[in-house]
Amino acid sequence: MARDPQVAEATISVHGTIRDAMRAIGRGGLGLALLVDPESERFAGLVTDGDLRRALLGGLGLDAALADVRRPEPKTARLGMTPEEISALFTEPVRVVPVLDDEGRIADVAMFDRRVRLPVAEPLLGEQELLYVAECVLTGWVSSAGSFIERFERAFADFCGTKHAVAVSNGTAALHLALLALGIGSGDEVIVPTLTFIATANAVSYTGASPVMVDSEPNTWTIDPDAVGEAISPRTRAIVPVHLYGHPADLDPLLEVAARHGLGVVEDAAEAHGARYKGRPVGGLGDAGIFSFYGNKIVTTGEGGMVTTNDAAFAERIRLLRAHGMSGERRYWHPVLGYNYRLTNLQAALGVAQLERIEEIIRRKRKVADVYGKGLGNVRGISLPPEAPWAYNVYWLYSVLVDERETRIGRDAMVEALAREGLETRPIFPPLHTQPIYETGTDLPVAARIAATGLSLPSSAALTERSAGHVVDVVRALTEARAGAAVP
Repeated sequence: MARDPQVAEATISVHGTIRDAMRAIGRGGLGLALLVDPESERFAGLVTDGDLRRALLGGLGLDAALADVRRPEPKTARLGMTPEEISALFTEPVRVVPVLDDEGRIADVAMFDRRVRLPVAEPLLGEQELLYVAECVLTGWVSSAGSFIERFERAFADFCGTKHAVAVSNGTAALHLALLALGIGSGDEVIVPTLTFIATANAVSYTGASPVMVDSEPNTWTIDPDAVGEAISPRTRAIVPVHLYGHPADLDPLLEVAARHGLGVVEDAAEAHGARYKGRPVGGLGDAGIFSFYGNKIVTTGEGGMVTTNDAAFAERIRLLRAHGMSGERRYWHPVLGYNYRLTNLQAALGVAQLERIEEIIRRKRKVADVYGKGLGNVRGISLPPEAPWAYNVYWLYSVLVDERETRIGRDAMVEALAREGLETRPIFPPLHTQPIYETGTDLPVAARIAATGLSLPSSAALTERSAGHVVDVVRALTEARAGAAVP
C-alpha cells in the first residue's frame, strides 16, 4: 500500500467540529474523516459523511463537537498484516480501514476498491451548499422568489462573461425559451448536430419547428460547420451548436455562415460550464447560450437551467416567457402565452454555492482527465477525447472510443466487464437521426462511428486520483488480457 496525500487531507483533530470533518471529507475524497489525538498523533477514530448527515438531521449544528456525533467503532489494521488479513476486515459498510504503526499512528489506509461503486458522475456538495439551502428553509424563501435567484443569475453572467443570465427550471426549458425568443415557430428549420442528447432536438420540436440533423467533425466530435452550410434551406432560421461532453464546438465558421444567411445561433452548453473557445467562455458567443444544472452536470442545482445573452431585450423576453407570460407592469396580466419555467430560490441557493467553488470543480475534472490521459494514452485501440488547440475542455464526462479490432474487446463487452468491477459507464449518445421519433434513414458516418464505439468513464469531480488510477488499471488489464485473442 503506497502512501497517499488523501490520508493527510482527510486527517483532523478528534477535538474538531462537524464543520472541520465536512471540510476534511471534501479534501480527502475518502467519504470519511480520520481523527487523531493532536498531542500524541495517535489514531482516535473516524467519522463518515453518513454519520455527519444523521447528526445534522438530529439537530446538531455545524459547530457541534465531534464528540457529540454518534459513530461506529472503527476497524483498524496493523503494519505487517498480510493482504488476506486486511481483506477479512472489510464488510459491506466498511470500505476504508486505517493501517496503524506500532505507536498507533496512521501509516496508511486500506481501501477495498472492488466494494466501492464508482458512478459516472455525482455532484460535489459541501458545507456552503448546506448553509445556503438551510438559509432558504429557515427564512421560508423556498419557491420561485428570493434573493438567491438574482445572486445566481448575476454570478453566472459574470462567470460566462455575458451581460445577462436568466435562471429557468431546466436546460431543455432554457433552449425552448431561447428559440421562442428568436421567433422560431411552425414551418421553420433549426440545424442541430445529430450527436447530442435528445433534448436538443426536442426543444426545437416544442416550438413547432423541425430539427435538421447534421454530422460531426471527427477531430472534435462536435457539429461540422461544412455540413451546416450544406444543410441550410430557405426555411432555416437558426443553428444550435452543442459543446459536447465539455468540448466547445468550432464557433467562428458557424457564426460566419449564420451572419451570411441571417440565422440565429444558440449555444447548447448544457455540458460545458467553464469551457472556452479561443480563450472566451462559451455561452456568450452567439445570440444566446443555454446551460443545464441537472445533478450530473458540472454545476448542479438538482434540476435547473440558465439562458445567457448580451442582448437586454432578449433577456427580458426570456423573463416574460418563463413566468406565464405575465407582464412586469401589471400583475396577473398576460400579454403573451408563457410557461411555468421558473427556478426556485432553494435550487438557486445550491447554484450560488456551486459557483463559489466552480474553479475547484473544473480543476478536479481536468485532473481526472489528466490521470486518464496519461494512463490510457498509449493503450492501443483506445482513442482519448479531443481537446483542439483552440479549445479548453472541461471534460464533463471523460469519454473514450474503443476500437474492437485493436483492443480485441468491443465497447459493449468493456462496459459489462467494467460493471463487474463496480465501475459505472455510459455509452455515447445514440445519434438523433437513429432515434425512433427522428429517424431519417440518412448516413451520418462520423457520428455513427463515435456513438457505436464510445463510452464515458467515471468522471466525477469527487473522484480521487487513486480511484481514477484504478479505472485505468482495469481498462488496461481488459485490453491486455484480450491482446492475444483472435479477431472476431
